[in-house]
Amino acid sequence: MSNKNTNSKKHLTLFGFFAITATMVMTVYEYPTFASSGFSLVFYLIVGGLFWFLPVALCAAEMATVKGWDTGGVYSWSGNILGEKWGFANIFFQWFQITVGFVTMIYFILSALSYVFSWEPLNSNPVVRFFGVLIIFWALTFSQFKGTKLTAKISKLGFIIGILIPAVILFGLTIAFFLTGGKSIMSLDFKALIPDFTKINTLVVFVSFILAYAGIEASATHANEMTNVKRDYPLAILGLVVLAIILNTIGGISIGAVVPADKLGLSTGVLQGFSGLLAHFGKGLDWIVRVIAVLIAGGVIAEVSAWVVGPSWGMQVAGKMGLMPKSLSETNKEGVPTKFLLLQGVIVTVWTAILTFGGGGNNNLSFFTAISLTVVLYIIAYVIFFIAYIVMVLKHDDLPRAFQISKSKVIRLIVGFSGLILSLIAFGISFIPPSQLSGPGVSTTYLTILSVSFIVVLFIPFIIYHFMRKKNPLPAGQKMPDMSEYDKE
Repeated sequence: MSNKNTNSKKHLTLFGFFAITATMVMTVYEYPTFASSGFSLVFYLIVGGLFWFLPVALCAAEMATVKGWDTGGVYSWSGNILGEKWGFANIFFQWFQITVGFVTMIYFILSALSYVFSWEPLNSNPVVRFFGVLIIFWALTFSQFKGTKLTAKISKLGFIIGILIPAVILFGLTIAFFLTGGKSIMSLDFKALIPDFTKINTLVVFVSFILAYAGIEASATHANEMTNVKRDYPLAILGLVVLAIILNTIGGISIGAVVPADKLGLSTGVLQGFSGLLAHFGKGLDWIVRVIAVLIAGGVIAEVSAWVVGPSWGMQVAGKMGLMPKSLSETNKEGVPTKFLLLQGVIVTVWTAILTFGGGGNNNLSFFTAISLTVVLYIIAYVIFFIAYIVMVLKHDDLPRAFQISKSKVIRLIVGFSGLILSLIAFGISFIPPSQLSGPGVSTTYLTILSVSFIVVLFIPFIIYHFMRKKNPLPAGQKMPDMSEYDKE
């Protein structure tokens, strides 16, 4: 089946696209990270939501609906504005960060399964964790070979059973907890709402809120598969912004209300929260927590499934434009770049080894290093993304697009600069070791792995671009290839 035929099938409905995007962004397992900030989580979520998440969503909606930019995601958006080199770097960082992010997501799945089966090695033994990550990831990779339709089905199911159902149960238990006399151990007064900015840890924790919101633009690579992209894409992502802020706020408070901050586990905190709430209603309810653990693990599996394919589509487009070896751009009859997904799997395997064994068996070190490396790589992609949007507003405001944030150029620039400034702040504080990393040499190991990995990865897309464009040069004076050619192959 040709790419043209594959892309011509407008089979993604508004809900189908919303489900794929939601499973990339909304996850119940991040609630403990929010809860660790106390009641100030509300402040962080609102600030991050309004001044970073919303700008990403709005800018992505505007650029994705520019005429002729519905293929390739950020590769097309940044490439058409800043030049192809930066477009390729943008899609590369957006894709490459998730090869690290897969590890942290599957770490959570293993923690949940460890709780369900009462088998601690799944959560503590480096060798068991290493092979556990590989088994889950490779199984999901091979499942994606059947195309986007299957991905959408997995995402819909995962969104319902792994996000909505656990969230509804959690919120219901929390309401019942307070109505039946339950007292929150988290301070819920106004004074606790504003973070103490004199403490360096106050800044460090904000990075986790940025990461929690990241990803809403990645599904834009599926926009050209929607039945009505001009109407449904903006609706889907704007709806998601509102829902994410509400659910994350309630979810963080629900767990913080019953789990002491000094006993809160970042990978097991959700289950601690459910256990604490259920304990209020009596004994013998632990079986419910095990069921919920299975549901949440299913939701994270759906998230991994959505991310396996998402950014790789943009990389495939870049490959079709001559920026990757032709063999990596080849697709199967379902239009899936199988060889590229296999390469992605090899990279994830390498990261799993580095992050699992590089921490010397220290689970916290592995977890935080993986999170921070994911953030700094992703933030670079967002910096390029926002600069491209700002330049578009300043120099190419006449481009026809179906969605526009505002008719006012000033308002659109404020939105773009808001996202850019917060991205740069998050990048800088990502290199500050979290307070949870204690012990001799732990902070040094954290900074070494993080810094070396970041510096190495930073140069990769530019090296690839230099040699591939030298081999496959663009016509003189052309800064981007003719994207219409992609549909003809």
